[in-house]
Amino acid sequence: MLADLRFALRQLTKSPGFALTAILTLALGIGANTTIFSLLDQALLRSLPVRDPQQLVVLEATPYNVWNGSTSTNGGDEAAYFSYPMYKDLRDQNKVFDGLIAMVQAQAGIEWRQQSALVSAELVSGNYFDVLGVRPALGRLLVQQDDVAKNGNPVAVLSFNYWKDHMALEPHIVGQTLAINGHPFQIIGVSQPGFDSAIWGSPADLFVPMTMKPVLVPNSDDLDRHDSRWLNVVGRLKHDETRPQAQVAMAPLWHALRTAELPSFKNNSKRFVDGFVSKSNLNVLDGARGFSYSRDDLRTPLLVVMGMVVLVVLMAAVNVASLVLVRSAGRVREFSIRYALGAKRGRVIRQLLIEGMVLGVLGGAAGLLQVPATTHFLVSRMTSGQGQPPFSTSIDGRVLAFNFAVAIGVSLLFALAPALQLWRSDLASQMKEQSAASTGGRLTFRRVTVALQIGLSLLLLVCSGLFVRTLHNLRNVNVGFATDHLITFGLEPNLAGYTKEAVLPVHKRALESLAALPGVAEVGATDDAELADNGESGNISVQGYTAGEDEDMNAERPYVTPDYFAALKVPLLAGRVFTDADDATRPKVAVVNQTLAKRFFGNPQNAIGRMLVSGAGNKIKYDIEIVGVVRDYIHRGMRGKVKMTVYHPAAQNSNPAGMHYYVRTWGTPDATMGMIRNTVQQIDSKLVIDGLNTMDAEIDENINDERMIALLAVSFGVLATLLAGIGLYGVLAYATAQRTREIGVRIALGSDRNGIVALVLKDVLKLAGISVAVAVPVAIFATRVLKSQLFGVSNADPVVLVSATVLVAIVAVVAAALPARRAASVEPMQALRSE
Repeated sequence: MLADLRFALRQLTKSPGFALTAILTLALGIGANTTIFSLLDQALLRSLPVRDPQQLVVLEATPYNVWNGSTSTNGGDEAAYFSYPMYKDLRDQNKVFDGLIAMVQAQAGIEWRQQSALVSAELVSGNYFDVLGVRPALGRLLVQQDDVAKNGNPVAVLSFNYWKDHMALEPHIVGQTLAINGHPFQIIGVSQPGFDSAIWGSPADLFVPMTMKPVLVPNSDDLDRHDSRWLNVVGRLKHDETRPQAQVAMAPLWHALRTAELPSFKNNSKRFVDGFVSKSNLNVLDGARGFSYSRDDLRTPLLVVMGMVVLVVLMAAVNVASLVLVRSAGRVREFSIRYALGAKRGRVIRQLLIEGMVLGVLGGAAGLLQVPATTHFLVSRMTSGQGQPPFSTSIDGRVLAFNFAVAIGVSLLFALAPALQLWRSDLASQMKEQSAASTGGRLTFRRVTVALQIGLSLLLLVCSGLFVRTLHNLRNVNVGFATDHLITFGLEPNLAGYTKEAVLPVHKRALESLAALPGVAEVGATDDAELADNGESGNISVQGYTAGEDEDMNAERPYVTPDYFAALKVPLLAGRVFTDADDATRPKVAVVNQTLAKRFFGNPQNAIGRMLVSGAGNKIKYDIEIVGVVRDYIHRGMRGKVKMTVYHPAAQNSNPAGMHYYVRTWGTPDATMGMIRNTVQQIDSKLVIDGLNTMDAEIDENINDERMIALLAVSFGVLATLLAGIGLYGVLAYATAQRTREIGVRIALGSDRNGIVALVLKDVLKLAGISVAVAVPVAIFATRVLKSQLFGVSNADPVVLVSATVLVAIVAVVAAALPARRAASVEPMQALRSE
């Protein structure tokens, strides 16, 4: 085999052009596959870096929508959120888990050595690190005794990355005091390297006991509430338990606990009781990869892109197979002589496979060189402006193994073509058939491979077109408010240590100071940011309207300042907006959107003066008067739909907290951003601005995933089309060369040179036409899986299908132009003398 390897290397050095072309072609395909796999592996396949991750499970309660309490989520499936009392009951009364942990992430303001910053804090149960099997890098980690009494143990554990990146591996960090939301916390340890959370995609900077939630999430003290779900639960199975066994064993306990919880919920109809208890299930799901707020959003895009790069590498393999097949045509005599001298078939095939593997490994190595830079580019684009990326850009053993496996698999694929061609050992027949084979089966095989490449390139171009149309449609969505000259940022005084009573005065001072800045036209604020894919919602009841048992009465319920609608340029349709007089001492008032007014009152004018209330039930007091109606606009995200909305005055919020500001400027926003930052710092240096940006930039970040997918799809579509064009050119050049004598005879007998060009182009159009005819219906069927990722465009969009077909046709004609020109320039006498 070493001799075969040395011979294969000598063969490649003798044909540097062929070797370079094949290696670069493979490098593009294998490198793209390795890059996307590294992202897909981290998001969908890789287990948590903890002890025995295969024993971990994630709990979910279904059906998740049978709930009339409050729900607070950070992302992911709502079924995976539980109340703290329910978690404690499950933890203490189960007999199938070695431990159950609870966790939830929240933003926190910290101050260390007179430097303020916003960090990602994770509230965890005291047994969190013990159940996961995480060890300390320094000091100690949280234990159950740290998580007993509410607000009783202000201690914190730092993640290794935060300790390294922001505290320069301070060796004496244990025992020091860190201010979190203005409250002193003692640092007791640092977690092990490589572990940053059991929630994938959301690395935590520090960990604090769950019972410290009133400090970490001010004005949200629901540790004792059964009707408030907000945390996630992960468990570790006992060694003799399986997930199906655990789910069956937990069913009686689950239904008993749900029955005991019923008195905590109001207005329990028979339908609610049935769904909440008898029809409810506690699902025990695989938790080796941990819980994730974002994995479900990434799953389909990553799988789609992975499918696209698999097609690209297949096209690269087919192209190289075509090149190898042409090259092997000149080696028929060589291998025939090998057979005549006694070589066995296996020996010859082994030689060909080793030559193919050398090409594949070299192509894989070349592709691997581009992976770090490409991965870094993709990660930076995918996580632009969204904090620490959840992906690593380094190459590890899993990525290396995948790269090597793809390289070997692809090399075996394209090495089979010459191996099958040279399988026969009959010397005489092989040498006699050498000339005929040049225009026979070998050419037919190349035609088939090129037709396949054309079809695959059309499929990828269709996918690319659909994603580009989706991106275009999202960019041009009319969100309902003016986004130009609009700056947004978050400000949370409670994270700087302000009490509930001091929060509103800070916001009022900030609004007044910002409004006085030169170049500022309007300033408004809300506790529910626009186009941030989240929302504060709940049921409402409207006086004089009786809702059906299953009727959706859920409405968005943000608190806003008086000039909020002016800052967004949202038109008032009826009544008035809020004023400074609408404070906690005055009767409650509300402004509603057009959708709510139309649904319950027919038109905006009829809504003025009508009453409603937050919540539902028989004994309720309608205490909120509608004083205005504003035009609808999109709130949750670019793909979102308009929902019923009830706006409340910020001054009537009994639990004020952070707010998102919207500053409209007369001139360019960039000139105002620096003044905004300085103004906030002058109010209090402990206040930290979160995400100072223009609204247009926020929208760009909102569609960042779609932009990234469109970019990748276009790149792979163009690459596939280029490979198809190269393959088509190779087939035509080879076929034209084999028909030199025939073409010479045609010209000698009076054939027009334009006719010769038409002859070649006819062959091309026939090949491309058959490919397109087969590929178009396949593309329409295959792209049905993309429907959830599309926006404003059908998977059978005629514009995309026609454009992709035209582009493939243009590439085919361009690829055929040079061979056709050469065919038309053949001299009859030279052709008649050729072999």
